[in-house]
Amino acid sequence: MESSVIENIFKQLNGYLKSYNIDRIDNRDPELIDRLCKWIRNPLKFYFNAEVRGVNRIPSGAGLYVGNHNSGTLSPDSFIFSAEVYHMHGVDDVPYGLGHEIAINIPIIHQIIMPLGAVRASHAMAHELFSQGKKVIVYPGGDEDAMRPYSKRDRIVFGGRKGYIQLALRENVPIIPVVSAGSHSTFMIIDDMKWFARLLNLDRFFRLKVWPLTLSIPWGLTLGPPLIYFPYPTKILIEVLPPIWFDRIGFKAANDESYVSQCAEEVESQMQAVLTRLSLERKRKR
Repeated sequence: MESSVIENIFKQLNGYLKSYNIDRIDNRDPELIDRLCKWIRNPLKFYFNAEVRGVNRIPSGAGLYVGNHNSGTLSPDSFIFSAEVYHMHGVDDVPYGLGHEIAINIPIIHQIIMPLGAVRASHAMAHELFSQGKKVIVYPGGDEDAMRPYSKRDRIVFGGRKGYIQLALRENVPIIPVVSAGSHSTFMIIDDMKWFARLLNLDRFFRLKVWPLTLSIPWGLTLGPPLIYFPYPTKILIEVLPPIWFDRIGFKAANDESYVSQCAEEVESQMQAVLTRLSLERKRKR
């Protein structure tokens, strides 16, 4: 069974619920985002004793937020960040999310995230959003970062992925790094079980490189990531770094592997330095 077959099954299931075209940017519901951000901002900041810094660094116009991915499928730091951006800048700077077509077609999840601004992850969709001055968020590390072991919770794990650099260069938009510390401690991934994912051919079926052994509330020890769990109330620190503009832009720069690698190293090293600093600060404040 190929990934396209899985996608078609999800589409058929979504036929019984409200279904959205994942290749359109007009699914986003600003009124829903307004209500949600106002409702969740203070409770989430209180529960996680969260701090969000550097939101004033966000430039106007199109931009590419690049974040480290945490907490498996739950990702409370993403909601904390978006709510704070909305509070400070309004809905225009709240990012659209580029999502894998299988992930954003999962029934119920599809109905939740599409009105919040999820679209299919493709260069065409990103180009359309940037051309209208919108902001987009990507998590280059994907499942390897979101489900990295607890022992690597203070590390940026992008797995050598550099497509986000090529996207920024082609579209001539700044990269706006967003670093989050603490969210990956809301549950515990004991091991990412890459060997098990390879054994099950999950990369072929679902483009998943890991199938982690996880400890969470209330499920306890599970093989595989829980879609939802009760997050432990650990302190979360989020910092927006100054936007990064590169010296070269355009298709020629995006196709220069050496230059792309150089740009990726610059972004990842800045993000890792901030993650290390925030992680040490969390430990002092606990």
